[in-house]
Amino acid sequence: MGAKIAVGISGGVDSSVTAYLLKEKGFEVTGIWMDILGHPEASHDAARVAEFLRIPFFRVDLEQEYRNHVISYIKTEYVSGKTPNPCVFCNRFVKFGAFLDKALESGISFDYFATGHYAILSHNKNTGRYSLKQGVSKEKDQVYFLSMLRQKQLKRLMFPLGGMEKKEVKEIAEEIGLFTAMKRESQDLCTGDYRQFITSGTEVGSFITRDGRVLGKHRGIEHYTIGQRRGLGISSSTEPYYVIEINPDQNTIVLGFDVDLKNKGMTVSQTNWFPFEKPELPLKVLCKIRYRDSGSPAVISSALPDGTYKVSFENYRRAITPGQIAAFYQEDELLGAGIITDYY
Repeated sequence: MGAKIAVGISGGVDSSVTAYLLKEKGFEVTGIWMDILGHPEASHDAARVAEFLRIPFFRVDLEQEYRNHVISYIKTEYVSGKTPNPCVFCNRFVKFGAFLDKALESGISFDYFATGHYAILSHNKNTGRYSLKQGVSKEKDQVYFLSMLRQKQLKRLMFPLGGMEKKEVKEIAEEIGLFTAMKRESQDLCTGDYRQFITSGTEVGSFITRDGRVLGKHRGIEHYTIGQRRGLGISSSTEPYYVIEINPDQNTIVLGFDVDLKNKGMTVSQTNWFPFEKPELPLKVLCKIRYRDSGSPAVISSALPDGTYKVSFENYRRAITPGQIAAFYQEDELLGAGIITDYY
């Protein structure tokens, strides 16, 4: 047998085909399921996949770790007036962190950990650093969700689907008779509506204009995000209102118009770099400010003493949102990422 590989099986088509491909290549494959918030149907499907492929299967209970690292982060960010990206931090701290540690502690033996992410992992022997590139399937840029993984995590990972199109994966599942070929893809397997975890947020406050005029009352800042139009309950006689600023200290939300959402710069903190420890500045990049963003040319121009970077865009960007992840690319390669802290 080849190396021992644990595959994170979610019960979907991508992870099930990943396990199949690795087994076909002669690796000793074990399926493991990350149990965070129940999901009995998905857990059952993951077990069915393992049974179909005739591989060992284990469940790893991570509910407490998920609550400590992800749900607490969600609560903190929303009540601070920010819009978090829980999937990115779940990947860093839970799925590719506590999950593997706890699996090993429970006696599950493996050399590498593989998932169904559409990403390409490479290793530079000269620098010793690992880098990520977008997978062949451009409709599935999952590199964005892996953008905060550390070097020590990357060295033990495998992404077998990186060189494949999504339709190829589904065709393989159909050919071998995997029931997951017909499953509807979940956009958010872990949590659904993140705000369900915020049981005690901020108090009711005021919607205001930039000049301080009160427009009405909001339900609590955790219910709103930059660029939001629906659910405000406030109308204008000229054009729709949007959330353009959230002020947690004053418990106010500033409303404005679409033109007010356009900015050409932002600051980014808690950066994580891949091909290098720190970038040589200025650095020209393609910057994505949210998942499914096609990206825009930008320049990382300077680093502040606290480690925050200033990013300037070639063109105006709409609804730059604090709390979201900014990912920096050159062609298909992910150079690094960080958390958006402000815009200007």
